[in-house]
Amino acid sequence: MTGPLRELGKPVYLLFIVAGAVLAFLSLYPTFFLFYGSIRSAPLGEPGHLTWANYLQVYSDPETYRLAANTLFFAAAASLLSVIFALVLAWITVRTNAPFQSFLELTAVVPNIMPSLLIAISWVLLLNPNNGILNEFSRILFGIAPFNIYGFPGLVFVEALVLTPLAYLIIAAALRGMDPAFEESARTLGSGEIGVATRITFPLIRPAILAAATLNFVRAAETFDTPAIIALPARIELFTTKIFREAIGSFPANHNLAAAYGVGLLALTLSFVYVYRKLTAQVERYATVTGKGFRPHRIDLRGWRYPIAILAFVLLFMMVILPFLTLVLVSIMPFYQPSWEVLQNATFRHYVNMLHDDRIYRAFQNSLFLAVAGATVCVFFAAIISYLTVKTKIAGRGILESLAFVPWAFPGAALAIGILWAYINFPIPVYATVWILMIAYVTRFLPYGLRSVSSTIVQIHADLEEASAACGAGWLATFRRILLPLMRPGMVAGWIILATFFIREFSCSIFLYSPGAEPLGPLLYFYYQEGTFGSMAGVGVLITLVSVIFVISSRGLAKATPVG
Repeated sequence: MTGPLRELGKPVYLLFIVAGAVLAFLSLYPTFFLFYGSIRSAPLGEPGHLTWANYLQVYSDPETYRLAANTLFFAAAASLLSVIFALVLAWITVRTNAPFQSFLELTAVVPNIMPSLLIAISWVLLLNPNNGILNEFSRILFGIAPFNIYGFPGLVFVEALVLTPLAYLIIAAALRGMDPAFEESARTLGSGEIGVATRITFPLIRPAILAAATLNFVRAAETFDTPAIIALPARIELFTTKIFREAIGSFPANHNLAAAYGVGLLALTLSFVYVYRKLTAQVERYATVTGKGFRPHRIDLRGWRYPIAILAFVLLFMMVILPFLTLVLVSIMPFYQPSWEVLQNATFRHYVNMLHDDRIYRAFQNSLFLAVAGATVCVFFAAIISYLTVKTKIAGRGILESLAFVPWAFPGAALAIGILWAYINFPIPVYATVWILMIAYVTRFLPYGLRSVSSTIVQIHADLEEASAACGAGWLATFRRILLPLMRPGMVAGWIILATFFIREFSCSIFLYSPGAEPLGPLLYFYYQEGTFGSMAGVGVLITLVSVIFVISSRGLAKATPVG
């Protein structure tokens, strides 16, 4: 055996082949079956023939173009508003001397603290036109109830709050990485702070702003969490709500049409993901970071320091603090009726009842199993993929990166429909079990695990591997004894972040769960739909506190990353 055949016999090449096959299966198998389901004539799991009738029915219907326009408008408006919020927060925390900087930077960890489903539910409990908390207190104080969350303004506002932290991460990183020499030159020539910001700072971070806007557009277009709580009751039809109505909300369910809508949504998100990658590739053209050390210039706000800090605090308050306090308040109400009399009879009965509710117990059990086992599988697989793409020179490793990128661009609802079609007749019986949720979670969140592990493995210098090889250790021994221990901080931090995602996932779960395998996401939704607000809020508070513990742990472990 010579040449390439001998190379294929090495452990690292065998690992590459196996990892590539598994990754291709996870990424491409549901993609193929999403399209396959859309051209089937028979319902899910029944024999039939191939047909284009589903596409003709869907895309000859004028209603489809109205929901497409609604989706584009919703995604664009939510993305734009989130970028405005993020730009204000990033500028205050990075470029000014506003007080409480460390507290305001909690914006970066908000996505891992509170599920977006709970944020949407909380704002509905606050601004419901019939019995929203803020409306009730406004009615008591002023005799009017001015707020109505059910409409495009409410939908866009809540989704923008959900998306702001992601845009903040991108824009704040760009502001921190700018060389202040350009701004200092402008000041030397007589420009004021506003002129410097509009003529120098913002143009230099324009690619980051556009990348954040495009990424948030994709996230808004594919989300189902906020639309499930606001758009469905308001009868605002989006791609995700239409997929839900066809797959779950109608009788009999029509998974063929759901798949056809899913293909349209996938095509929409992929086109904008392509734009996002192009924009991020152009960042190099605007690079201002050199080998010189520097600190970003901080603007002295003088007497405006505290008013500006209050503005930033208001945004952070709306994103996470107010929704969490709303859940706490509702969880101690004996029944949901915002009034002073009800609050005077506050009780912990809902928390006590949680200990005896079999449905809540099973949901926590299922979600904890998915979080522990799923995050473990996902992070170890991510470690292998990261090693192969970062530390090897194998031809074709770029294919692994592309395959790992596919689930990141896959809308949760479309992925769930593709998985339903893919595993209904699968030889291994995973359909209607907790294992189909495990497959969906690992597939969808693998890119997040890759990001966490890759950031650690990049720091491990190649000299360590070369020294191990010089001492006679083979590839497997080097990987097990050198690389894995050094990757452990990043892997543990990534595991914790993945566990927080898994424990509160909703967009896939609502389509894939079965009565015996109901996780916490669908449980919260159905409790809300049933009007069992006290139990729903109690479970939501507990999930949030568990996520806070996970986030604190991951941030502490992230500081222990190795230095190559």
